[in-house]
Amino acid sequence: MNMGFPGCILLPHGHPLGRSSAACTGAGNTRILILLAWLWASMTGIHMADSVMSEVAQLRLVNSRSRCAGRVEVLHHQQWGTVCDDGWDITEAGVVCRQLGCGTALSAPRGARFGQGSDPIWLDDVNCTGTETALSECRAQPWGDNNCHHREDASAVCSDAGISEVAQLRLVNSRSYCAGRVEVLHNQQWGTVCDSGWDLQDAGVLCRQLGCGTALSAPGGARFGQGSDTIWLDNVNCTGTEVALSDCRARSWGDNNCTHGEDAGAVCSDSGISEEDQLRLVNSPSRCAGRVEVLHNQQWGTVCDDNWDLIDAGVVCRQLGCGTALSAPGSARFGRGSDRIWLDDVNCTGTEVALFDCRAQPWGDNNCDHGEDAGVVCSDSGISELTQVRLVNGLNRCTGRVEVFHNKKWGTVCDGGWDLQDAGVVCRQLGCGTVLSAPGGAHFGEGSDHIWLDNVNCTGTEAVLSDCRARPWGDNNCNHGEDAGVVCSGISEEPQLRLVNGPSRCAGRVEVLHNQQWGTVCGHSWDITDAGVVCRQLGCGTALSAPLMARFGQGSDPIWLDNIHCTGTEAALTICRARPWGQNNCNHREDASVVCSDAGISEVAQLRLVNGPSLCAGRVEVLQNQQWGTVCDDGWDYQDARVVCRQLRCGMVLSAPAGAHFGQGSDHIWLVDVNCTGTEVALSDCRARPWGDNNCTHGEDAGVVCTDSGIPELTQLRLVNGSSRCAGRVEVLHHQQWGTVCDDSWDLAEARVVCSQLGCGMALSAPHGSRFGQGTDRIWLDEVNCRGTEAALSECRARPWGDHNCNHVEDASVECSDSGISEVAQLRLVNGSSRCAGRVEAFHNKTWGSVCHDSWDLQDAGVVCRQLGCGTALSAPRGARFGRGSDRIWLDDVNCTGTEVALSDCRARPWGDNNCTHGEDSGVVCSDFVISEVAQLRLVNGPSRCTGRVEVLHNQQWGTVCDDSWDITEAGVVCRQLGCGTALSAPGSARFGRGSDRIWLDDVRCTGTEAALTICRARPWGDNDCNHGEDAGVVCSESGISEVAQLRLVNGPSRCAGRVEVLHNQQWGTVCDDSWDITDAGVVCRQLGCGTALSAPGGARFGRGSDHIWLDDVTCTGTEAALTVCRARPWGDNNCNHGEDAGVVCSDSAIPEQTLLRLVNGTSLCAGRVEVLHNQQWGTVCDDGWDITDAGVVCRQLGCGTALSAPGRAPFGQGSDPIWLDEVHCTGTEAALTDCRALLWGDNNCHHGEDAGVVCSGISEVVQIRLANGPSRCAGRVEVLHNQQWGTVCDDSCLSEAEVVCRQLGCGSVLSAPRGAHFGQGADHVWLDEVQCTGAEAALTECRAKPWGEYGCNPGEGASVVCSDQGQLRLRLMNGPSPCSGRVEVLIKDTWGAVCDAGWGLPEAGVVCKQLGCGTALSAPGVAQFGYGTSDVWLEGVSCSGQESLISECQLSRLGPGLCGRGSEASVVCAGQAGPGLLYFMLLGLGSLVVLILGALLCWRRCRDRATGNPLGHLHLEELGAPGTPLRPQGAANSEPPEELNSEITWLVREDAVL
Repeated sequence: MNMGFPGCILLPHGHPLGRSSAACTGAGNTRILILLAWLWASMTGIHMADSVMSEVAQLRLVNSRSRCAGRVEVLHHQQWGTVCDDGWDITEAGVVCRQLGCGTALSAPRGARFGQGSDPIWLDDVNCTGTETALSECRAQPWGDNNCHHREDASAVCSDAGISEVAQLRLVNSRSYCAGRVEVLHNQQWGTVCDSGWDLQDAGVLCRQLGCGTALSAPGGARFGQGSDTIWLDNVNCTGTEVALSDCRARSWGDNNCTHGEDAGAVCSDSGISEEDQLRLVNSPSRCAGRVEVLHNQQWGTVCDDNWDLIDAGVVCRQLGCGTALSAPGSARFGRGSDRIWLDDVNCTGTEVALFDCRAQPWGDNNCDHGEDAGVVCSDSGISELTQVRLVNGLNRCTGRVEVFHNKKWGTVCDGGWDLQDAGVVCRQLGCGTVLSAPGGAHFGEGSDHIWLDNVNCTGTEAVLSDCRARPWGDNNCNHGEDAGVVCSGISEEPQLRLVNGPSRCAGRVEVLHNQQWGTVCGHSWDITDAGVVCRQLGCGTALSAPLMARFGQGSDPIWLDNIHCTGTEAALTICRARPWGQNNCNHREDASVVCSDAGISEVAQLRLVNGPSLCAGRVEVLQNQQWGTVCDDGWDYQDARVVCRQLRCGMVLSAPAGAHFGQGSDHIWLVDVNCTGTEVALSDCRARPWGDNNCTHGEDAGVVCTDSGIPELTQLRLVNGSSRCAGRVEVLHHQQWGTVCDDSWDLAEARVVCSQLGCGMALSAPHGSRFGQGTDRIWLDEVNCRGTEAALSECRARPWGDHNCNHVEDASVECSDSGISEVAQLRLVNGSSRCAGRVEAFHNKTWGSVCHDSWDLQDAGVVCRQLGCGTALSAPRGARFGRGSDRIWLDDVNCTGTEVALSDCRARPWGDNNCTHGEDSGVVCSDFVISEVAQLRLVNGPSRCTGRVEVLHNQQWGTVCDDSWDITEAGVVCRQLGCGTALSAPGSARFGRGSDRIWLDDVRCTGTEAALTICRARPWGDNDCNHGEDAGVVCSESGISEVAQLRLVNGPSRCAGRVEVLHNQQWGTVCDDSWDITDAGVVCRQLGCGTALSAPGGARFGRGSDHIWLDDVTCTGTEAALTVCRARPWGDNNCNHGEDAGVVCSDSAIPEQTLLRLVNGTSLCAGRVEVLHNQQWGTVCDDGWDITDAGVVCRQLGCGTALSAPGRAPFGQGSDPIWLDEVHCTGTEAALTDCRALLWGDNNCHHGEDAGVVCSGISEVVQIRLANGPSRCAGRVEVLHNQQWGTVCDDSCLSEAEVVCRQLGCGSVLSAPRGAHFGQGADHVWLDEVQCTGAEAALTECRAKPWGEYGCNPGEGASVVCSDQGQLRLRLMNGPSPCSGRVEVLIKDTWGAVCDAGWGLPEAGVVCKQLGCGTALSAPGVAQFGYGTSDVWLEGVSCSGQESLISECQLSRLGPGLCGRGSEASVVCAGQAGPGLLYFMLLGLGSLVVLILGALLCWRRCRDRATGNPLGHLHLEELGAPGTPLRPQGAANSEPPEELNSEITWLVREDAVL
């Protein structure tokens, strides 16, 4: 018989109360407590580890080849079932993936993407926030309650699926699956994507979908070869946030106007193909200069120099990481290639990521030879195009001795073979015009350095002198008496350039002088940039236009220049790239011209609109050869008309009518085939046939109607005989008479133009056959053919007016969405300021009702705006922004794709099925909301209408805006809305006085793109926690107030350095240096246009002011437009004196703060021998009189903190260069060492054994500080590195010091600064004590502190820090009955591990519950209460006070795997459980009640036993009749036969009977 241990109760094996089968109880009273605890454990569901149901087991993804992708199925009532896809999106899928441990969600397919299930549909209308641990925690209809069928089964594809969405998308025809031609699978067939609109954003979605990283480039033009199958997609337009390419906007599948020559491609970052690897520069000494070669079809080839310019070269340099482009040489400057010529006619905009993204001829298609191979010289090549040659000792920079730079040293050129051709290259390279002479014989004096070049032999076409043939560098047989020189014509090229045959010397045909003869310039590639160089060279202002086609008559002399390409920065036209002199394929009909701003003529006078109702509408006529003539309508379109309207200053274009719409002209037809890009300054700048060359009649005269014409185009078109103005027979007005349109070829494209022109929304139909009755007037138009994008029907192609073969039974008609027919009458916006803004209401069952804002977004709002004919959606406000409705809530979970004609076409729950209140009513603000928003906004109490306190009108009452979160973005919206330009500043704190009315808006947050302030996000009207001392203000650019005028720097060496003074109340005053730092100084420098801040000296560095101290405690973020926008105390409120006046030194101050000084031969940049730069040479400083004050100036100038010592006698070794300074005497306030008093440069009586040194406190880099012994690099004991040894910091500090540590380490903001060696004691030195930071320092070592190693603390006082970004210590609870109970596990180094139960208690458990948002801790079980962990134990010795917010803030004595034995895992039971936990805690409460009752009974029984003398010291569970164990008699008192016990509760009751 097993009697057990004395005083012990034998427990079943594996019971939660112990690791063994015995639980020692001690005395009888202890036994009772143990029994109570055991009963509590039994009642509350703390089961043995093998009985726990994991949440993961209740969810699965089926019907795919991976457990991480498939149809979602959940287990309920022991049966698997599906989830309906109503409201199913990426958020719900994310919860599924996280619950299954499958990573993140790639997509949330609907519509039974992975096949239809056959079991119950368990869940519908699942709505997750994304933070849930399990899908069953999300909101949903009750189990089994749904209105779905299995065609709507929801699915999920997770990142760990290994399949993802890749099966429907691929990249082909390259060496990597992450680069190639884009192909999509549709209808079981692969097809390509057209490159129309294809860009980096679209490619980014594709790369992310394929798991290929980010997009490197989005090449078009069949870069990866032409496909042969269907072109599935065209006009793809992604926002960049889509999960899959098929989610992006595009034309319908297979609808395109492309060929396979336009197949789109993509190169992703994980392709193993660097864009850089596909491009190289060869045949030069640097990888950043040379002949351009590209890799295509596994073969390198060159690029032809046709149209090759600096913009193209810039793309190459950026792609290769070689800086910016210095030049774009052509003509095989870096030698001829021998392989294929891959690219020709490259035309980059300059914004491309790679050269292959630029427009060009198809691969290998060119008309070039290798003599035209393009080259590039980038800024990082080490080759400077201009600085390698100079002219010295002459009268100006364009005259003198020739010197070239080689091996970092200048040298001369020998005059052996030196001639005008060589000198010409020098002049052109230096931008000094043409050569006048090439003197030798040291005409400009003898040089003293190397003679670098001899026997120079230039052809005259080289771009730089170093391209000419010559002996090797330094190889010569000359002396300096043979130094070569050059005399150039200089920048004043005016005598060699002229404009002729115009009304003034600043307008006319361009002519240049070459070989003593004038000649013209061909118009090939001639544009406004080239014209700008001519105007600047002639001193004629800026270019107005660059007319082609012999606008000012044909020349008769040679055509000297062709294919001119200027960058716009050239000093003279002859510096621009062009063909060689006289080489062209032009005739004089193509002579180029220029009209400059100083010409005294207006381009407008050469263009007019006649025969219309105003100067801004009519037939287009141009003046040529003193005679007016018309323009033929061949090719005439909206772009051409736009140039006319802009040139005449008539606003925007309304229409571009053709067919002599404004009557036929009678004079010449001057222009035909006009082709404008829309950016030209004048119509004559557009491409066209030569003047007078046409095949037109006056029946084709072009016309224009501009917005300033006073003619609304709408009056020329109407719909009649329908139920509204937006439906009916189409009629147009011509020659003051209305007439109909024949329905030949009439379709939805034409109807779309009509609806758009009339402002009637979308086209619903285009009925034929006199649907709305036959007209009786003229039939004006027939065979109308619109693209659908025209602004007016009259812009569409058609037969001439009145020319037709129709009768009125063929009259065309249109029905628009705003016609009141169909869907429009079923939708309205109410309670807004116009019909295009307000609460959304839909009409159903004869009743209006609202729309719930669940999943309501801009796409849904866009459908509403389009349906109502209100333009596009500006915003989709939620939360009953336009008031609560009182009728039915008709729609919920609306999900539009954006292409629907009406809101009712969008997916949504059934009508009236919702889980919302009217506090969730949706709203919409459309672009055509036609409110005068300006009237609802004003700026008051300022000097102009564009400056002042912001006030808005609401409910017929003006009120202010609170400055909470008010910044320059919100101010920008105000300025734009009021037409006041851009925002200069966004002052708060009632800068323009306190308002007295309501505070209408608070927490305003604008994106900056809003049309009006009221569109920005904000609290509800009148809801705020502000007072009028926080009224927001705005200063706009057109206020007439220059913010700069309110700030100045005085008492310094320039306007960009000095004491800071601000103007307030018409009086200048200073700024106190409390918290003044480099960020604040940066705002000052930017505001004054003085560059960046070099330093922010305090302590009245530039002398004490005598006026008010206006500002104190200035704190700028660095982004402010003006100092007065920064946070500060109220004006004049300070605790300072003028000895604390702040100063600033800006980069444009002409004070070089650092470049003239360095510390060398020390252990860091902030310690060493002092050296200064003078006359381009470094030298030392003598230690005579050298002291700590002088050293302090050096440390401050170098940004190295304060001076620790000023050692003399060459402590950092002796220098070898000149001793520049001696007897330096600084006051300590100087900005630079060179400001201190000293002997003259080089005047000294010292030797290098007296070289001065400095040791500064230093700006400690991030690598010199660390947080040790914590759970991550962002939490732990603070340690700093000094003298190559780590040491601790005393904890005599506060949060400001911890804030500096977190910022220095890039660990976010400070969470806490624990003291008392919270993360254990350090074993090394104590380096710092009494650290005092302001909080603005960049590094801890910039803070004030005792000298290194001097301290008054012990190792137990080590400082610690916990930063916000330390959060690598994530927690989870595993194997429990709910998300808020279970085994504690932490994530470290991407591995989950358990926590050791040594020292584990309620304080530690409380922190875990708090971190997980699970309320308070109920218990802290140990001994693997919720089963064993599957990996190592990570944390041991966790010690929390209970006040911490995160477990990482607790003291963690040891961190790492394998420290505790298996079975020692800590657990937690928290109060804040959800879902099944509610039942759990009901049981817990019931169990606790039973425990209390039984406890009372047991205590009562024990007292009675004592009274009767019936001791009960020890017992076995066997004696109590544990289930399956017979009771053993204990004398007469216990002679009853054993009873059958059915539960553990009756078992304990039986124990009471025994007692």
